[in-house]
Amino acid sequence: MSTVKEAVEVEVPVRTAYNQWTQFEEFPNFMEGVEEITQIDDRHNHWITKIGGTRREFDTEIVDQFPDERITWRTTSGDIQQKGTVRFQRVDDTHTRVELVMDVEPSGVAEKAADMLGTIDRRVKGDMRRFKDFIEQQGDESGAWRGRITPG
Repeated sequence: MSTVKEAVEVEVPVRTAYNQWTQFEEFPNFMEGVEEITQIDDRHNHWITKIGGTRREFDTEIVDQFPDERITWRTTSGDIQQKGTVRFQRVDDTHTRVELVMDVEPSGVAEKAADMLGTIDRRVKGDMRRFKDFIEQQGDESGAWRGRITPG
């Protein structure tokens, strides 16, 4: 597995940044290669991605979610194996540090080569920059889910 880490500081309060990140169906607006996400319930999402001409579908489960602090997930089925955590840290009243740490297991020759060339890392960095632009241009979240999901 490869570990990818990236952080950005966004010019919105921590509550706004966190609330926006809970709107999984909005991810295609800032995540390259993500075509569609369907939220099945509070814990589960179905993803459709197309990267480098390869279409993948997979399911994720949120295993830990604490409002304004973190969201942790893992894949449960499909062609993709990954897990990760996004953390939200208040910098001040109008700025938030958003840090993403993901463990990704590339599948197939092309994805393994892309990982070795740093393509996955660059994609995540770009996604985080686009999230920053997305939330700062909006100025407010498009929705929110403030529930708590505990591990186990």
